[in-house]
Amino acid sequence: MFASRADDSGTHKLELELWKAAGVDPKPASGDWYRETGSGMGATLNTASGLGAYALTDRGTWISFNNKGDLEILVEGDPKLFNQYGVILVNPAKFPQVKAADGQTFIDWLISPDGQAVLAGYKIEGQQLFYPNAKKGAD
Repeated sequence: MFASRADDSGTHKLELELWKAAGVDPKPASGDWYRETGSGMGATLNTASGLGAYALTDRGTWISFNNKGDLEILVEGDPKLFNQYGVILVNPAKFPQVKAADGQTFIDWLISPDGQAVLAGYKIEGQQLFYPNAKKGAD
């Protein structure tokens, strides 16, 4: 059995890409071995725990999730599971109320060596959540 967020989130989109790459269309199995929760990650993990189902989750939710039951990590570190985060400044020409200078200051700090170090050092229960990879001049 597999518990899916089925909520059009980034995690759900990645899940669907993985099913497609495996040549599996889970939609016909909806309600059978494929359970669509339409919920956030925590609720989906609760469903997976209650049903003894598989689920795809992000590291932060997994680490802080307390109702693991018999669930365990089966796969991690596979490049196919890479979940890139990014930062984009809101266009002040379209949204003049935006504090563009403050936003740019935040972005500059976030991609700086100091900001990258803070991200790398962020841990829950001693486990690193983010693996920063900002590159100078990257678009």
